[in-house]
Amino acid sequence: MEKILIGKIVNAVGLKGEVRVYNYSDSIEIYENTETIYVGDRLMRIRGVRPQKNMVVLSLDGIDDRNEAEKAKGRELFVTEADLPELPEGEYYIRDLIGMEVVLEDGSHLGTMTDVIRNTAQDIFEFKTDEGKQVLVPRVPDFVLKIDKDAGKITVRLIEGLLDLQG
Repeated sequence: MEKILIGKIVNAVGLKGEVRVYNYSDSIEIYENTETIYVGDRLMRIRGVRPQKNMVVLSLDGIDDRNEAEKAKGRELFVTEADLPELPEGEYYIRDLIGMEVVLEDGSHLGTMTDVIRNTAQDIFEFKTDEGKQVLVPRVPDFVLKIDKDAGKITVRLIEGLLDLQG
């Protein structure tokens, strides 16, 4: 059973044992639609979920006061693959993109997908060429032409000189 990292407890909230979570996913739905969550290696039942600014506040069985919440600080939160919701057509989990082959629009091999940077106006796809160059490409239709999950390929169009600028 594979566990998927979805957040990290960053602080205690109030006196009743709630914890503030830095959420690694796009929304809080994963917390709302899951009955249990792994806090580190410990499986815990979710009693309550609420948004707070750009964070998530959770109430968990087994964390009933501020002292217990403080002890949980720094622990990572995981769900199982079965807990992940189905995504709409054209959307992908980052973990599914990592390792995919990156090709140019003529089909020639360019490199391998290594990461997706999400703290920008649009996602930035990061890949490495066979020569070890790191290349960053914004996920916009002009540059990312096709994602074929079944074939394990991402087709991109690069602007002239981009490979010369990347390190």
